[in-house]
Amino acid sequence: MRDCGGSTTGVNFADVMKKGKPSNPKTALTHGILFTGGLLFLFPFLWMLSTSLKRPGDVMLYPPKLLPPTIEWNNFIEVWRIMPFALFLKNTVIVTAFSVFGELATASMVAFAFARLRFRGKKILFSILMATMMLPIHVTMIPRFIIFNSLGMVDTLYPLIIPSFLGGTAFYIFLLRQFFASIPAELDEAARIDGCSTFGIFFRIILPLSKPALATVAVFAFVGVWNDFINPLIYLNSIDNQTLAIGLQSFQGQYRTDLHWLMAGSAISLIPIIIVFVFVQRYFVQAVALTGMKD
Repeated sequence: MRDCGGSTTGVNFADVMKKGKPSNPKTALTHGILFTGGLLFLFPFLWMLSTSLKRPGDVMLYPPKLLPPTIEWNNFIEVWRIMPFALFLKNTVIVTAFSVFGELATASMVAFAFARLRFRGKKILFSILMATMMLPIHVTMIPRFIIFNSLGMVDTLYPLIIPSFLGGTAFYIFLLRQFFASIPAELDEAARIDGCSTFGIFFRIILPLSKPALATVAVFAFVGVWNDFINPLIYLNSIDNQTLAIGLQSFQGQYRTDLHWLMAGSAISLIPIIIVFVFVQRYFVQAVALTGMKD
């Protein structure tokens, strides 16, 4: 038997690769089901784009038509003219940027403590943290409002930003903790021998090796904050502080809804999410693959 540079032992791998894999009915059926499911999930997105390009009289046609009879690109311009779209976009970007940074900063620190440090009661505290994931958001909604109202922060962007700097979301802490735990502990020991402190290990070893997990958390946090509707609805009153999720509601009234403008604004607000996902999607698979590895 020769090495890799010589001839193989009676098997021509080039010929095998050319022939390809034999067809598998089960695999074909699985791909067909996934393709059909993908089309079903894609249909609302296509309907949104179609409605955003329709005239008001074409929105409620029966039978409905996915392709608009007349493409009305002016709907996207009217959205910026009718409502202060640029102001809503700026407020949303500010809230999202600070919230994502706060989630990454605080959640990573808490996750590092649970994954790499030893202290009394760690398992109990982590269990309590995980138990908070079962609490509905409605349970803490009123107490949080009372706290921010007593601090005079209602109708400001602070109630939407500050919670992300207070330890992060339990799910993000759990995700990062699991990823940090998969990193070999020998790296910490080697760093301590070289005189590296705990914070040095966190910033110089753990964080650089955890880019896939951090990117995953960043995308989850970005999408969650960008599309958040309930919190801005509770804390924001004046139009100068409203975000896109609240601003788009101005097209929906009690007796009339301008669906063509509403869908046009929704399509514009969806662009940043698509851009972020396109650039960061490769980290999702990498984070899942590395988290599942064992030492």
